[in-house]
Amino acid sequence: MSNARPKANQFPAKFGFSKPEILPTTINEAKAIQDSESKLNLIIQFKSKDEDVTTGPPISINQNVTVEQLQLLINSLLNNDEQLPYSFFIDDNEILSNLKNHIEVRSDETTLNIFYQPQAIFRVTPATRCAHSMAGHTEAVLNSQFSPDGQGLATCGGDTTLRIWDLYTSTPKYTCQGHTNWVLQVAWSPDSKKIATAGMDGDIRLWNPETGKQIGKPLKGHTKFITGLAWEPFHLNPNCVRLASSSKDTTVKIWDTESNRCLMSLSGHTMSVTCVKWSGEGLIYSGSQDRTIRVYNTTEGRLVRLLEGHAHWVNTLALNTDAVLRSGPFDHTGKHYETLELAQEAALKRYQEVKANSKGLEILASGSDDFTVIVWNPSVTKTQVSRLTGHQQLINLISFSPDGRLFASASFDKSIKLWDSASGKFLGNFRGHVGAVYQVCWSSDSRYLVSGSKDSTLKIWDAKTKKMANELPGHADEVYTVDWSPDGERIVSGSKDRLVKIWRN
Repeated sequence: MSNARPKANQFPAKFGFSKPEILPTTINEAKAIQDSESKLNLIIQFKSKDEDVTTGPPISINQNVTVEQLQLLINSLLNNDEQLPYSFFIDDNEILSNLKNHIEVRSDETTLNIFYQPQAIFRVTPATRCAHSMAGHTEAVLNSQFSPDGQGLATCGGDTTLRIWDLYTSTPKYTCQGHTNWVLQVAWSPDSKKIATAGMDGDIRLWNPETGKQIGKPLKGHTKFITGLAWEPFHLNPNCVRLASSSKDTTVKIWDTESNRCLMSLSGHTMSVTCVKWSGEGLIYSGSQDRTIRVYNTTEGRLVRLLEGHAHWVNTLALNTDAVLRSGPFDHTGKHYETLELAQEAALKRYQEVKANSKGLEILASGSDDFTVIVWNPSVTKTQVSRLTGHQQLINLISFSPDGRLFASASFDKSIKLWDSASGKFLGNFRGHVGAVYQVCWSSDSRYLVSGSKDSTLKIWDAKTKKMANELPGHADEVYTVDWSPDGERIVSGSKDRLVKIWRN
């Protein structure tokens, strides 16, 4: 009998060899291939990233499994009727392609924990072009805000006016006059029925967005210009009556917007109060140039905690629940409710869902002239949770994603940094601006953020890939304000060039 090895094409297809030329010639070679294939298998255990609880039994899978296959697997384990989108993590590192690229060599006897967290079901398509350039302001546009239900837009600026715009025709609806100096702040009430404005003249004025008329008399009491406005959250009071304001006069005041009177004046700061937040737990947080953050209750106006840690002025405060506190009962669809009770239930549910993403905590982040961000759990303790360093110049703004899981810090060092809100872990840098970054705002699905800069451009960043998705040039001067509409369809920007621009896909 001949010992010659048969040619590859002499093997019939039924043996299942797709590449006959690599057919093993010995039992040892066959065993080696079998061993190498078995090394590609490993045991995984799914865990919820928000609650750190196990889901389903340990599963043996191939290391080449893709994110799409993990999606199918977790939806099957959770008995989801429709395929919901999830993100997957090993430790704090997100799996972006397949599992093999994110793990070290390990034996199949070691169980690998894969953490999953749900993403928004709807997706926002980032803007790519300027749809409308709206003239009208005669001085720089300093602030802008979409209404919580997504139906209205308000802008204010150095020309002492508030302008309310028709979003469907992109034309001016009302020009509201009354302030005697720059209007720095604009804040829609969470029910979308009132707009509060304030600024350099120290007065607060309330406006009806349906008529453009002023509601009642101006709220007078501050002796210097007003640096921040914050409405009481909808789930605490659906009538949207109380409003907080912070001022350079070192005080925070709480107002009754129906009786037009000051309910209480919160003192204690020794220098200008730069920002104010009204939390969903009924507390007021105020940051100041005296380097402290004060926590007050809103029933008696009593100081609850004093948060100390910054070495320079506190410029900005942000809560992981900011997006749902601002929008109240309204989600990305802008759905209205028949009764106040139903709306309040919806607002409370949305608030609790975001808190659940952070283990039931309301997280506060503060940014300072000392180049650092400090993360706090102020309803629990006055001790800082973490101090985040890396910026090379002052931190101008902090903004949490609507789901509360991430936050971005914008700085005069021309960069934006992305952080994990639960762990404080640094996730990435967004670099591209050639001037100080003034504003950052998230899309309602928490997948993108838009920034406005001194360099006159807007840039849209992808939070997943940590890269720029689009650059939006068009303004002729510094961009002072940006906002992303609740439905994700529009971005508004206001500039020193006195123009308001609407950007769309």
